[in-house]
Amino acid sequence: MAAKLGDHGSVEKGYALAILILICLYLAGFGLSWGPLGWVVTSEIFPLEIRSAAQSITVAVNLFMTFFIAQIFLAILCHFKSGIFFFFAAWVVLMSLFIYFLLPETKNIPIEKMDKIWREHFFWKRVIGESAYEATEDKRIEAA
Repeated sequence: MAAKLGDHGSVEKGYALAILILICLYLAGFGLSWGPLGWVVTSEIFPLEIRSAAQSITVAVNLFMTFFIAQIFLAILCHFKSGIFFFFAAWVVLMSLFIYFLLPETKNIPIEKMDKIWREHFFWKRVIGESAYEATEDKRIEAA
């Protein structure tokens, strides 16, 4: 697209159709992969006690970012031109790295055990600490 279009130019109808199809495939791929992930991750990964709060935060952040991106998209498009696809691709790479390294695996783990998984995770255990239930349980065992 950058080679054919340049800063100010036009492309043949066949090439424009190919660009349109590629953009539609890009959006369909996002809609089938990363688009719904914000909803799925919060419903599967957070313990029952905080799931509703996590889902609320997800909805608020999602709607705000949708509004924000809609407001600045044309300005970014004018500055980055075809580089906007690389800009969003870089964000997908960053999101993938975050998911891979910083979110625990939930396969075959009941939702009731997720608080334990979070407390044992190499990164999040420093943020979460031990639960109040475990602290009380430990004190009761020591007292006995």
